[in-house]
Amino acid sequence: MAQTDIIFENRLLEIFEHLHAHPEISWKETKTTAYISRLLQSEGVRSYTFDDCTGLIAEIGTGSPVVAVRADIDALWQQVNGEFRANHSCGHDAHMSIVIGSLLKLKEEITQGTVRFIFQPAEETGTGALKMVSKGVVDDVDYLFGMHLRPIEEVPFGKIAPSVYHGAVAFLNGKVIGDDAHGARPYQGVNAIEVMSSLSRQLHTINFSPFEPYSAKMTRLEAGGQSLNIIPGSGKFGLDVRAQRNKILLELQKAIEHKIEQISLLYEVKIDYEWMDFTPAAEVSKDAEAFLRKGIIKVAGSEALAEPLITPGSDDFHFYTIKRPHIKAAMMGLGSDLVPGLHHPNMTFDRRVIKIGADVLAASVKYALEDDNSS
Repeated sequence: MAQTDIIFENRLLEIFEHLHAHPEISWKETKTTAYISRLLQSEGVRSYTFDDCTGLIAEIGTGSPVVAVRADIDALWQQVNGEFRANHSCGHDAHMSIVIGSLLKLKEEITQGTVRFIFQPAEETGTGALKMVSKGVVDDVDYLFGMHLRPIEEVPFGKIAPSVYHGAVAFLNGKVIGDDAHGARPYQGVNAIEVMSSLSRQLHTINFSPFEPYSAKMTRLEAGGQSLNIIPGSGKFGLDVRAQRNKILLELQKAIEHKIEQISLLYEVKIDYEWMDFTPAAEVSKDAEAFLRKGIIKVAGSEALAEPLITPGSDDFHFYTIKRPHIKAAMMGLGSDLVPGLHHPNMTFDRRVIKIGADVLAASVKYALEDDNSS
């Protein structure tokens, strides 16, 4: 590795170490925003923040085409060594470092077009991308790139997928509303536990084509109290609902609503519910994916190119293309020997991937800027 590359990699690792040591949860990323803003200001890069939320936008170059790059900046709130705290266990600290690295490389090389860097808050809540869309930051974007570290079982270090096909997910919060009854007189009430258990069983009777990945399961059930001689008439439940395609998720939601109505009629009890935190499945542009392929091959060689990755996880990155269909977008999956897994409190990965990711991203952006068919 050339001396300049070593210096560049060391700087990116210093940036990563700072971000890793100062995690902030969704919509609270004030210090993270300020740190990136100061760094970009010191580099002479134009950027702006928002009055009503965290996150920031940076730009280099002028004119068209407009190529955007997104980094998620929030951390998770979880228990680490017995203490609940903010923790970068999803790799967002690496994503920010990679995007900053690509910016530092590109700012000396761009001769045409605009590159917009979106340092987006609140990916973990599924609401940050929607906020950025509402701000108009992607209205004129032709191409959009993202990246995500991948677990070792999906993509090992040395391999990079040119696209990640995330699935769609929605959560449902529900309530069974009734009156308690005496344990000796079950005929005087409806047992909310039985109602919710029946719904849980009925979820397994919803069937689509076996070629369509999907799932619906009850992930929360709350009812009853300390007095075991009371039959609980009310209770709360939650569902995690997923599908690989947005169309199937919509059909699955309708089927679940029908099951809830049937259970309500069967037990003659009121059931209220609300869908929460929908995150769409990936809509991948073949053109954007092709630029990432070319960037991967240029930087790491054809042997580093992995197949497009299909994963049941979700990412609000895909709201950009759902809300602005003109955008051609793709997210690359970076093999980094990540273990034990994403969101594990002690997640680790091979940090050499930070410079590799920055180099690939910069190369891919340059290919997109050279495209004559972006408008």
